[in-house]
Amino acid sequence: MYNLLRKNIERKIPLTDEEWNCIVSKAVLIKLKKNQFLQIQNSNNSYEGFILKGAFKTYILNENGTESVIFFSFEKEWMCDLESFYHQKPTTYNIKAIEDSEILVIDKAKKAQLFEEVPKLIQFHVLMIERANVAIQRRLLDVMNKTSKQRYLDFIERYPEKIQTINNRNLSSYLGVSHEFLSKIKRIVS
Repeated sequence: MYNLLRKNIERKIPLTDEEWNCIVSKAVLIKLKKNQFLQIQNSNNSYEGFILKGAFKTYILNENGTESVIFFSFEKEWMCDLESFYHQKPTTYNIKAIEDSEILVIDKAKKAQLFEEVPKLIQFHVLMIERANVAIQRRLLDVMNKTSKQRYLDFIERYPEKIQTINNRNLSSYLGVSHEFLSKIKRIVS
């Protein structure tokens, strides 16, 4: 199952078996049932992770108790609370499994060791950070410039197999619309 991670890395940089074994020795497999947390807002527990199976939502809990979903993450994707992980600050987001999930994680100290032992992973890391920045910028531009209907259509085009996984409450929060408005969008699109 870890082969998904190796394939992901080797799309960008080749690995020897020795380098791969070093990576595996630093990673920890976490299995979560649906609705279990990988990370809780304002905690001091942050990981960088690669999703082997399942799906997650990254969200904040507002002062009034409402969830604002920032991202969804699925199999073969990387996930991280960047500020918390890299600056060792309390976590900004909750990260919760929205289906039974398995994720390989690494903490910052082990990642630093990995960079010393397999220096070419720094190149892979830079590519990951670039991709994360692009995703964040795209998400911000989408929220600012696209209608909710456009964001919904983009989402189902990007993740057609996952649309059934995400309940309407989570999807409406991600789109920034009410549950009722999401129902209207779905009716119009159908």
